[in-house]
Amino acid sequence: MTVREGSLEAPTRHPIDWKNPDFYDEDKLYQELERVYDICHGCRRCVSLCTAFPTLFDLVDESPSMEVDGVKKEDYWKVVDQCYLCDLCFMTKCPYVPPHEWNVDFPHLMLRAKAIKFKKGEVKFRDKLLSSTDAMGKLATIPVVVQTVNALNRNPSARKVMDQMLGIHQERVLPEYAATKFRSSARPRDDFPVRDGSRTPGKVAIYATCYVNYNEPGIGHDLIKILEHNEIPTRLVEKEACCGMPKLELGDLEAVARLAQTNIPQLAKLAREGYAILTAVPSCTLMYKQELPLMFPDDPDVKAVQQAMFDPFEYLVLRRLDGLLKTDFKKPLGKVAYHIPCHLRVQNMGQKTREMLQLVPDTQIHVVERCSGHDGTWGVKSEFFANSMKIGRPVFRAMAEPGPDYVSSDCAIAGRHIMQGMGAGTQAQKAHPLTLIRIAYGL
Repeated sequence: MTVREGSLEAPTRHPIDWKNPDFYDEDKLYQELERVYDICHGCRRCVSLCTAFPTLFDLVDESPSMEVDGVKKEDYWKVVDQCYLCDLCFMTKCPYVPPHEWNVDFPHLMLRAKAIKFKKGEVKFRDKLLSSTDAMGKLATIPVVVQTVNALNRNPSARKVMDQMLGIHQERVLPEYAATKFRSSARPRDDFPVRDGSRTPGKVAIYATCYVNYNEPGIGHDLIKILEHNEIPTRLVEKEACCGMPKLELGDLEAVARLAQTNIPQLAKLAREGYAILTAVPSCTLMYKQELPLMFPDDPDVKAVQQAMFDPFEYLVLRRLDGLLKTDFKKPLGKVAYHIPCHLRVQNMGQKTREMLQLVPDTQIHVVERCSGHDGTWGVKSEFFANSMKIGRPVFRAMAEPGPDYVSSDCAIAGRHIMQGMGAGTQAQKAHPLTLIRIAYGL
């Protein structure tokens, strides 16, 4: 439970009423935006979290009345555009979230505004493109095409054109696409005996995610090696599509629903067969743990998937509590600067990755618990790149402070962003926490 000032109760998340016609009523949206903006203006606790709140407070302070009623309604959207739905204000800062009578859910209000904006057709081609992670991955990883795409993403002239034509910032370091996809190359073992624990199912199904499948398959292979070392029968989810988080952040809720129609039946079947479902990307885990259950609160299949979904380190630490995890680590990791991403923090399960890394002998973990500022596609966009680097600056400094051997984040994109912010002078290696555990096992 996250304890907030003024409340000893855990935040309560209400279902997203996205099928109600009133959800898309712009006049009613403006009324709710004005109500919540006024509460936020009177409180201002979240000013340091991101750029959405400073944008709001500047609009208020520069208005004729110096109150929310003095802000032009069309300027309300400037705040919406700065929100990337990290959920930290709701989960860690705001004293007025439900069950408080003021019922403030700032991220889901921003989601409602984004959904209306999308329905009105006020979304750029670039944003639709960047949120189509599965389609882009399939295209970019075609043999020969993959080499061309990666070369263009590294070419300064090509990046300048992408900046001018698409609005993808020329200085943003983009992840490469892999020549061999994770799902086509993974060989998990399912021939070990199933050993269920009181806290954990004894067999695992891996939901690859778009990023692991197309960009960093090594993360998925490391997870398989860790599970195999611990003699846990493992398989891949037979068929999967994007989890829907990029489309959710765009406000395209119909696309989220279509993706759920592909994914949920496959995952629910595995859940009912007694599998723990693991994803190595916190945003994807959060999608199944929180956002889809709030969009489809009465769907028993969605509920079954929610209960079976685990972050990999949540599963491994619970496995240890069940007395079923090997801790025969052979290699120390030295100094590790470890960043906890927002979409992991808001899952409210504690610092399970840190707990696991601290089991490795002769290893020092320096934890940074602050938003890196990248957030999926937001930090890629030309108009938000500078803000993403500004938000991340305290993280970059904190990660560099111990002179680490490794820089690590459960969010691989945040890890790349942090490495870019730390600059070329850093001697640290970037490695996902799963990679670090695989190294520590000597695998």
